[in-house]
Amino acid sequence: MAQYKRILLKLSGESLMGGKQYGIDEVRLNEYASQIKEIAEMGVQIGIVIGGGNIFRGLSGASKGFDRVKGDQMGMLATVINSLALSSALVAQGVKAKVLTAIRMEPIGEFYNKWRAIELLEQGNVVIMSGGTGNPFFTTDTGSSLRGIEIEADVMLKGTRVDGIYTADPEKDPTATKFSEITYDEIYTRGLKVMDLTATTMCKENNLPIIVFDMDTNGNLKKVMSGDNIGTLVHN
Repeated sequence: MAQYKRILLKLSGESLMGGKQYGIDEVRLNEYASQIKEIAEMGVQIGIVIGGGNIFRGLSGASKGFDRVKGDQMGMLATVINSLALSSALVAQGVKAKVLTAIRMEPIGEFYNKWRAIELLEQGNVVIMSGGTGNPFFTTDTGSSLRGIEIEADVMLKGTRVDGIYTADPEKDPTATKFSEITYDEIYTRGLKVMDLTATTMCKENNLPIIVFDMDTNGNLKKVMSGDNIGTLVHN
């Protein structure tokens, strides 16, 4: 029995690189698709937002001399490429999937609106919402917070390469310890970087809990949905 009825799954663009230095690793893409298929078969309604960092990151583009707005727009297009790739991998595994875009670009994807997204979810489609918020200066974390709130998700699942939230960066500090759960207020007071401040505040103010977990370990998504105690739960 699934723990949640409707979720927003946030995937990192960088994770799609798998073992590569750039772009999309087909093995990782298909692993993600099969994990998503597992929970779709549990009857879960799944909205997805993917970053674009494996292709282009607006902020790093700005530091290299790109105009920030143009850089962010390039990043938005990168998320569309990733969304099309995931949609294609899901369909190949027999899962109904639709790509919605925050900027008009038919026939690549349907133009996003909340009501259409919910209608597609209720019809059993995995709905991949691309293009961020459609505006520059917002991260894909903020985009996923916004979409999660709009589609009235029960929870946001943030799939990363780390298995939760730690007192410090576990890749740099061997003494870092993991939280099984933590409040939004504690994230602020400890200065922990789960997502950017805008994204975190949106979830807090709209009472959307987040589970941060390691998506790169096969089967973990189903474990989270089954209520297994993996990752870190963030709540009010």
